[in-house]
Amino acid sequence: MAAEEFTVESIARVVGGRTEPTDDYWGGTRAVIRVDEERFTPEATKGLEEFSHLEVVFRFHLTDPTDLNLGARRPRDNPEWPEVGIFGHRNMRRINWLGVSRCRLVKVDGLELHVEDLDAVDGTPVLDIKPWFSEFGPRGSVQQARWSTEMLEGYFATQDDQSA
Repeated sequence: MAAEEFTVESIARVVGGRTEPTDDYWGGTRAVIRVDEERFTPEATKGLEEFSHLEVVFRFHLTDPTDLNLGARRPRDNPEWPEVGIFGHRNMRRINWLGVSRCRLVKVDGLELHVEDLDAVDGTPVLDIKPWFSEFGPRGSVQQARWSTEMLEGYFATQDDQSA
């Protein structure tokens, strides 16, 4: 199968919040998604304030391109967890460097979307923004690997939880 290439343009940038990508303690992180005012008017965000959450597609722009691993590896290099393939993990070492995050929408101010719990850092290029519809959540029972639950125990904990 031949790889398909196409161009994707960022539509916004993350402003504020965290400056370093880290593995845990994203809970309570506040940032602004600033939509490109050169291409969009505030009409682009009309109606968004009716939603509590957004789904944000972004590019892992700080990832070292030499750190790409298309095979299997242990999550967080933890020897206690099994090796899993690139598609069995949600880390930033992905061929297209794409991330997807669901975050809480705090406020819409024209082209500025104030959000909480977005696990993207200051300066991150945003490729798409969608309101979260609960009907697009999982249907039926959900299962996941035990290691992923252990790994993400502190992911959305707050910085205050880190010192406790």
